[in-house]
Amino acid sequence: MASFQKRNKTWQYQVSRMVNGEQKPIRKGGFRTKKEAQVAAAQIESDLHKGINPFLTPEPFVNYFEGWVKIYKTDISNFTKKRYKDSLRAIESYFGYRPIQNIKKREYQDFLNTFAKTWAKETTRKLHNHIRACVREAIDEGLVRVDFTRDAVVTGNNQPKRPEEKHLNYTDSCKLMKGLYKRLDRSLSFYLLLLALTSGMRFGELVGLTRDDFDFNNNLLHVKRTWDYKDGSGFSTTKNNSSERVILIDQDTMNVFKDLFEETPPNLHDLVFFSPYNKSNVLTNAAVNKSLRIILDELGIRHITVHGLRHTHASILLYKGISIYFVSERLGHRTIDTTMRHYAHVLNELRAKDTLNTVMTFTEMKKGLG
Repeated sequence: MASFQKRNKTWQYQVSRMVNGEQKPIRKGGFRTKKEAQVAAAQIESDLHKGINPFLTPEPFVNYFEGWVKIYKTDISNFTKKRYKDSLRAIESYFGYRPIQNIKKREYQDFLNTFAKTWAKETTRKLHNHIRACVREAIDEGLVRVDFTRDAVVTGNNQPKRPEEKHLNYTDSCKLMKGLYKRLDRSLSFYLLLLALTSGMRFGELVGLTRDDFDFNNNLLHVKRTWDYKDGSGFSTTKNNSSERVILIDQDTMNVFKDLFEETPPNLHDLVFFSPYNKSNVLTNAAVNKSLRIILDELGIRHITVHGLRHTHASILLYKGISIYFVSERLGHRTIDTTMRHYAHVLNELRAKDTLNTVMTFTEMKKGLG
């Protein structure tokens, strides 16, 4: 409850507050009118009701973000840690040591717009997602009152590929698979490309495979770790907890790797895609992408990346009527929302097909009544 007093020519408010069972009222004066004092007191009472401390010491945004990452982002891969460090640098570069409590929506939007001038839209989106999660935590802690990241617009400096350009259609996928089987004796890269297509695994997960991850009795593949192929620091954790998974692989692919293991000697780490010629000890992303471009040219198929084979795998399953929940688990996505966002174009096509099938179902029923 607030009370108001006029002291000389200005007004003062007093707001009741209990701290550890003791009365510790909040007082502030210097308001020209009683109305101004009432408005300020109402804000203090609202903050107290929400659990917000009205007199928190201002904390630099960059410091709060760094502390938030250390506390809440412990079980992430080295690659993901690097992403958060990149976000930290972007925050420090633009905001300096500006307190998180002082950042406004319009200022945050300008920050994103500035970043997007030199970075792709997807990179800008990841930065925004990092900050948005951090700010929501700050709101829960009572550190800030308003979510300045809400409804922010994400842009980028490049024209992204259309979703359908990131993966191969079913016909081209069949051609590629046949082509890979015929070229396995050329390079270990073609083995990796085949497994990327039939498993949908991320590149880091593929090069992190060891021989004991293959269960040939049950045609299962255990995805337990990744290999840091960028920095060459060895085994690392998967992208998230959901990325640790066991996936069923078709018999033909498993037979290929069973033969490969019988024909080649084991290496120091028992890595499947070991390469003694590279600093990282595994096949490089660049080398495998080069092999993919070569075979796509030979087959007359447009170019995609190794990661595009992951999109191809998922799109084929969805087009074949496999549940999106199953596809999400198989890909190791943290939530099904991630799957729905990445494959919205496929889902929209399937929705249109389902709509037509729904209408046709009842049309056929009517004919059957004849």
